[in-house]
Amino acid sequence: MTGFARHRKSGLVIANFTGFEAELLRSLASQMVELLRNEEAAPKQGGDPLEALMDFSGPTTEPEDPVLARLFPSAYLDDVEAAGDFRRFTEGTLRDSKATAAGQIIDDLDEAGLPDDVIDETLHIDVELAEPAAERWLRGFTDIRLALATRLGIEDGDEERWYALPDDDPMAQAHDIYEWVGYLQETLVGALVE
Repeated sequence: MTGFARHRKSGLVIANFTGFEAELLRSLASQMVELLRNEEAAPKQGGDPLEALMDFSGPTTEPEDPVLARLFPSAYLDDVEAAGDFRRFTEGTLRDSKATAAGQIIDDLDEAGLPDDVIDETLHIDVELAEPAAERWLRGFTDIRLALATRLGIEDGDEERWYALPDDDPMAQAHDIYEWVGYLQETLVGALVE
């Protein structure tokens, strides 16, 4: 597991993934896009861009899905009306931004040669990212980790619980994915600050 590094000559941020790792990342990012787009607050696609920009008909209540509630927390806990107004004006744009970040991961993996069909075990995918794309990957990793932590019920200080699970436990394997995405996120931050 190599993670991300900055290429000294080109200045690009690079990473090499096995076919399995690349497909797992694409799957996680695809699930994030699907989650963000398949609810009433999802921004409307197509149409007049100015009209879409000025459309403030977004939701006024916290999402029911716990992951979405974590990704879009209430801005004002003690003022329901102000929280609703804030959500109405911001959530659609925030969803679009998060979907764009996850979409960047999908697009870059596809562009690097990740096939749509069966992944050969010997396949390696080299991803080269300019800084703006790398920053979107970083935002995408943050959202994916928040989603995984919420679905799994991961909390600060509960590491012993997770490390006590047998290796073949599906929850332990899901936690390993959460940790792996965290590792990628950490190495990407390191590459960006070089």
